[in-house]
Amino acid sequence: MSNPLINKIGVIVDSFGVGVREGLLKAKDVGAEGVQIYAVSGEMDPANLDQAARRELRGYIGGLGLDIAALCGDLGGHGFQDAAANPAKIEKSKRILDLAVELGTDVVTTHIGIVPDDRNSAVYAAMQSACEELGQYAKSMNAYFAIETGPEPAAHLKSFLDTLGTNGVSVNFDPANMVMVTGDDPVQGVITLKDYIVHTHVKDGKRLRVVDPRQVYGFLGYEKMSHEHIAEMASGGPDFAELPLGEGVVDFDAYFAALQSIGYKGYLTIEREVGHQPEEDIRKAVAFIKRYR
Repeated sequence: MSNPLINKIGVIVDSFGVGVREGLLKAKDVGAEGVQIYAVSGEMDPANLDQAARRELRGYIGGLGLDIAALCGDLGGHGFQDAAANPAKIEKSKRILDLAVELGTDVVTTHIGIVPDDRNSAVYAAMQSACEELGQYAKSMNAYFAIETGPEPAAHLKSFLDTLGTNGVSVNFDPANMVMVTGDDPVQGVITLKDYIVHTHVKDGKRLRVVDPRQVYGFLGYEKMSHEHIAEMASGGPDFAELPLGEGVVDFDAYFAALQSIGYKGYLTIEREVGHQPEEDIRKAVAFIKRYR
């Protein structure tokens, strides 16, 4: 690293597995400066938070000296591949973005489903239409829906994003997903997607054998896949393994240098989806990143 990192460190509150309020306290305790929170169901579902509750939560988080790096609005299933299901999913996604802005962040991360190779397919058209509408809405609020990397190579994701009318749909860059599933190079991926990266995850892992991304992330006509399914695959299955930072194949020296080279100033948010000691792993991950400062 030629220069010290200036990026703030975030933690996904849900990685602690103890609920939002307790997770916020743990995030503060491990040394995080910001947090990402799932906002799809349960206590963080936008439908369950009235204006008073939103003000109270923002005040509580601020009182801990934390910022919100992003919300997670991943609705699961096939993402936006199913045109018939998209209107309800688009509406829900917009409400999550409304909540994000009210809580003080401009990023909602999500999975949109695997982008097909065939630009003339119905699935491609459904995803493109949904992302165009979401991108326009986000742009009107000076905010972003950020697609998490992993289901397809970076170059293919960029080619899809380039077809949209705004950058309101951009990228949440996760290097571990790339090395675990597609075998793509995260360092080159940063350069390829440099115009779209608005949030990042810090996660490590390795691919154990070649796997069809459709078996990981699902695809219309295949079984629907959930975040829990992906975490289960990453926790000791035969295909790939998520590992503590520094124990996988992500070259963090080169990855962080690449982020610096494109002028990325956003959050480095730690995600830990597997393991029996998430708090200890996250604490070590914070210390790992701080070595670059």
